[in-house]
Amino acid sequence: MEKDTALWNRYQKYLCHCPEINLTLDMSRMKFADTYFKKMEPVMHEALLEMSGLEGGAIANADENRMVGHYWLRDPSLAPSRKLRDEIESTVEKIHIFCKKIHSGTLKAQNGSPFINFLVIGIGGSALGPQFVADALATGADPMKAFFLDNTDPDGIDKTFALLGAGLSQTLSLVISKSGSTKETRNGMLEAKAVYERAGLDFARHAVAVTGADSELDRLASAEGWMERFPMWDWVGGRTSVTSAVGLLPAALQGISISDLLDGAKNCDIATSSTITLKNPAACMALMWYYATDGRGNKDMVMLPYRDRLLLFSRYLQQLIMESIGKELDRDGTRVNQGLTVYGNKGSTDQHAYVQQLREGVANFFVTFIEVLQDRDGSSMQVEEGVTSGDFLFGFLQGTRSALYENGRESMTITINRVDAYSIGVLIALFERTVGFYASLLNINAYHQPGVEAGKKAAEKVITLQKSVVGLLNQHEKGLTAEAVARQLGTPQETEMIFSILRHLSANKDRGIKQTGTGKISEITFRIKT
Repeated sequence: MEKDTALWNRYQKYLCHCPEINLTLDMSRMKFADTYFKKMEPVMHEALLEMSGLEGGAIANADENRMVGHYWLRDPSLAPSRKLRDEIESTVEKIHIFCKKIHSGTLKAQNGSPFINFLVIGIGGSALGPQFVADALATGADPMKAFFLDNTDPDGIDKTFALLGAGLSQTLSLVISKSGSTKETRNGMLEAKAVYERAGLDFARHAVAVTGADSELDRLASAEGWMERFPMWDWVGGRTSVTSAVGLLPAALQGISISDLLDGAKNCDIATSSTITLKNPAACMALMWYYATDGRGNKDMVMLPYRDRLLLFSRYLQQLIMESIGKELDRDGTRVNQGLTVYGNKGSTDQHAYVQQLREGVANFFVTFIEVLQDRDGSSMQVEEGVTSGDFLFGFLQGTRSALYENGRESMTITINRVDAYSIGVLIALFERTVGFYASLLNINAYHQPGVEAGKKAAEKVITLQKSVVGLLNQHEKGLTAEAVARQLGTPQETEMIFSILRHLSANKDRGIKQTGTGKISEITFRIKT
């Protein structure tokens, strides 16, 4: 009998129950020892103190002299100065006023029609958060429909504008970039502007900027007379910006209650500030990550939300977690190569995708299930006697959880009542806080991303090299091999990159590069078309 009730007893002991935010975190299927929490209490206490310091305005990035203040966005009273508090509050009020004017038709498109679409032009945190919120909370009654340009992919850009079609004339474009110089966002803006102009439309009369004060984008929007400008602050990182104007403006335009979103995040911040670890869901989850990965990223986290509306949550979390945790050096300068890989889909799609491997393949992961109790607004039909589609979804979640546990696979389950603006705010804040705690446990800085900057610099070198290659070809009538180009440029170490550049250019007819030969790579020549 004792064996029969062991799991139930463990469930009761390790269920972090937070009725104040309508959330529970079940850790009972993680196989840590009963002594684990006591052992980890001192380091968790230090993590809580460090988080308290950040909320108070401590410098998070010494090399940039930058604070981290996304917690102030949902509770401005926490901001370390009256000036910051006023800026946060006035921005939210400005969003409400602007969106009311758009929805009422007070602010119209150039042709005098009301705006019915908005297009978010951004990259990374300036797109992933807003996309997740838009998809999770979309309804058939939304006053505006959301579209996104979140890459510098010409074909993807064409696809988005094809979907907009004639609706372009009633589309508001939101260009989101803190610095205003991010290449992907700049390219999307320039492409969008060209599409508007080809349609006989003035882009400025359909454009809004969300950017840093006096940034390149801010100055451009001011000079061209864009419809409005909203601030981004240097103390808000892109991956934690969804409760700033970055996420609130698109959400409000879509008709989502940003007040509810902010309330959910604020109340979760309060719940996850508890110094009683077993009552703090973010502290508990951070300790589960540490346990599951041996504090070394030795296992991946598989996100399995059992709700279509949470499909994009794993994509959003990939940036939030992997950009924050994936660090070569710790805060003492020691090489640690930390990380936590995140991937996922949705239930019960995964019953027919990769659950087979999760149960019987390599055990290099732990699972985080997300359960939503309410199936839908309104009643559900029965697909079998006494059983609804939602009952089956619940059964698949519980069945998968049990099947994995029986085969030694560990999991946590987050349960919320329903998917609405409040609960989305709760989930966003929960994982933001968990990332902060986990980074403290690892002694890494969660709030900078030198690897991303390295990739940007490397891309700039490719573009610079491409310009040199084209310049050289313009000086020769006859075709040159990649090796010949590299030799004449004095960069033989870049021969492979030069070949890749030439092959890419020649594949696009409008670039004016002709490729001759299809045999040995070393004999293929390239020249300017005449």
